[in-house]
Order: sequence, then C-alpha cells, then structure tokens
Amino acid sequence: MSTVTTPHSGRAASPAAPVPGEPSATVPVPSEPGSAASDRETAPAPRRDAEASRAAILRAARYLLARHAHADITLKAVADRAGVSAPLILKYFGNKDALFARVMSFESDADALLDAPLEELGRHMVRHLLEGQTQRGADPVLRIVFAPLQGEQGDILRANFRTQVSERLAGRLSGPDAGLRAELAVSTLLGLGVMYGIARGTHLRATTIDTIVDRYAPAVQAQLEP
Repeated sequence: MSTVTTPHSGRAASPAAPVPGEPSATVPVPSEPGSAASDRETAPAPRRDAEASRAAILRAARYLLARHAHADITLKAVADRAGVSAPLILKYFGNKDALFARVMSFESDADALLDAPLEELGRHMVRHLLEGQTQRGADPVLRIVFAPLQGEQGDILRANFRTQVSERLAGRLSGPDAGLRAELAVSTLLGLGVMYGIARGTHLRATTIDTIVDRYAPAVQAQLEP
C-alpha cells in the first residue's frame, strides 16, 4: 500500500479520524506504473460487441412479442429488456417496424432447424428444439404459437412460417404428399415444443434430452419418409 507523507515531518500520515455526521475523505494516491491498480485505471472500459447487442435486442423483441400485442410494445421496453439504449436499436435496425420485420422472419431459424441430412433430420429437429429450450431459454420457431395475439402482425407470422419453414421442408422431401408430410412433421415437433417449453411438462423436463430424442424423433422422421 502506498503512503502519503506530511510536508514537514516526512513521516507517513495516519488516516484522519472521520468526523461524526460527515463523510470520510480519502486521499487518492497514484499507483506505480505497471501495477495492477494502474492497469485497472488506465485500461479502457470493455465495449459490448455489436453482434452480441443485436442478438440481445432480437431476443428481447421475440420475448415481448410472445407476451404482448405488437402495437403495445415500445422500443424502450425492448431496450430495457435487452440492456441497451433505445437509440442503439435505431442505429442497428432503423425503426420499430424494421426490427419486428426481422423478429417475424423465420429464415435464419429454419436454417438451423433443417441443417441435417434428410435421413437424420427428425433426430436433429427434435434435439435442436429441446436444446433451444434448455440452453437458450426458448426456441424461436415456437413464436408461431403466439400468432393469434398479434392481429395483422400474426398474419405476417403465419405467412412467413408457411413459406420459410413448412414449404421449405416440403421442398426437401421426395415422394407423394410432400407438403402434407412436411406440415405433419412440423406440427409433431411443435406439439413437443409446447408441452416442453410452454406447458413445461414435469415428466418431460425431468427426462434427459437423449431419452426424449430416442423416443420422439421416430415420430417426426416417419412423416419425412415417403
């Protein structure tokens, strides 16, 4: 610990006793260059990564959209939940409509959900949904469940879901009734998601993901096969 000397005696001065009713004062002492304290004082404050901020904003908007009508959600509410400022949302997304246009798109979510060979897709889809619930707190595909809350915005959600998830999956299937089989596979998956993530079934959540995948994935895969 560095010490402060008095100008006359050259001896180290003891800290002054605090005066009752007054805040105690301390004398800042510069740290020696190269010391840990000096490094803490001179190092710039860490800046939040821009991609992390964008991701936090999107997660916050998705969370709020699942619980409130689009018209009732303010940028301030999104900013408060994301831990950022409202002007930062405007910087990254432009305006509220542009932000929620991103939130109501399933394009990138479908990329991850369908990222497996067809013969392994059922297992991948089930595991992806369950890991979204346990590791990330939610699976973005389940936003479609809340479409009835959203009025006209719900129509956009439904249209996006059909084209970006169900029809995209159908395009990968061969054989008859590809569209029907794709919708049955997706509805089977959504049923699991609702029971696991929204109804929070106690038996489901007490079971390992591997066990659920082993038992449930064949039901999804059966719809993918011709």
